[in-house]
Amino acid sequence: MIIDATDAILGRLAARVAKKLISGEQVIIVNAEKAVVSGTPRKICEKYLEKRKRGSAHHGPFYPRYPDRIVWRTIRGMLPYKKPKGRAALKRLKVYTGQPQKYQNAEKIIKTKDKLRCRSVTIKEVSKFMGAKLG
Repeated sequence: MIIDATDAILGRLAARVAKKLISGEQVIIVNAEKAVVSGTPRKICEKYLEKRKRGSAHHGPFYPRYPDRIVWRTIRGMLPYKKPKGRAALKRLKVYTGQPQKYQNAEKIIKTKDKLRCRSVTIKEVSKFMGAKLG
């Protein structure tokens, strides 16, 4: 199953994907940087930056700054990743920034139907705020 994360609400996307992974499906997420988080952009960016700076540089917890890894980490939080079935489920997940060449003409790309009417910020903007070097 290939999911296009454009304009998808991150939490809802992660919950749906986690259910699919636990049930045994292979899930590929493309355009991860276009997923959105609802809320005031400044507060959301500061919240993610605080997560990144928490702990020590040597012992963790380590929080990613790139969009594909942020989406992956959000989905991991909804799985029992310390147990064998959760680890197996995470191995069935692939997350990409942009749309790779091999998935350009895939017919079964599922687009999300979430619509936000409030203020929001994309994961790409959050990543740039945290210092990710995006092209």
